[in-house]
Parts: sequence; C-alpha cells; structure tokens
Amino acid sequence: MPLLIFDVIEGRSDAQLQTLLDAAHRAVLSAFEVPVRDRYQIVHENKAKHMVIEDTGLNLTRTRNLVVVRVITSPRPEEQKQKFYAELSRELKESCGIEGSGLMVSITTNSKGDWSFGNGVAQYLTGDL
Repeated sequence: MPLLIFDVIEGRSDAQLQTLLDAAHRAVLSAFEVPVRDRYQIVHENKAKHMVIEDTGLNLTRTRNLVVVRVITSPRPEEQKQKFYAELSRELKESCGIEGSGLMVSITTNSKGDWSFGNGVAQYLTGDL
C-alpha cells in the first residue's frame, strides 16, 4: 500500500493531473505488484518559487514540468524500488512528456502498525488486510 504524494508547479489542467496520476499508478502496479484498487495519491500544486529542486551536481535540466514524488510504503526490496523508478520515469515520459531529468522520487518506509485506513483501526495489525 504505497501512498504517493506529488509536488508539482501549479498550472496543469485537471486532465493533465489525471494523466500523471494514472501513469504513476501503472508504475506502482508494475513495480510493487499491488491490487488495482490499492491506490492512494495526493497532489500538491506549488508556486514555482516554492519549489527549489536543484540537481546535486548531476547536470540535470529542471523545467516547470518538474514532478517530485514522495512514496510512503512498507519495506520493499531494492529491486522493486529500482523497477519503480524506471517504470515511473518511462510512464511519465510516454504519457505526460516529462523527461527523466524532471522527476525526483524519495521513498520512506514504515511498518504495518503505522497505517490506519479508517475507522480508527490498524487493519494490517487486526488481520483485516
């Protein structure tokens, strides 16, 4: 159950945002092998001046098309994370025209007891999931 939080520069249409979210979900399905309805996505639209994303000396070209994705998930094997990075980059380029240099991803892991999907219950711990 990954939770994806997207930070983008404001100005995309609703249709463009939906295309971005759909592309990211396909990458999640492919890399993390979760059920189709295991989809949790939040978009934050920011003023361009509120996103300072440089290149750490990698000579990456950043544009207003930049997307930063924060993934919060239970621990995943390194192979799955690598596949996710590649699939997300491919999906966003094919579906949204976002170059690989315009994508930054950070994965944060937590444990099963750190999730409640509603009703004040940790469903992973109770066995509901």
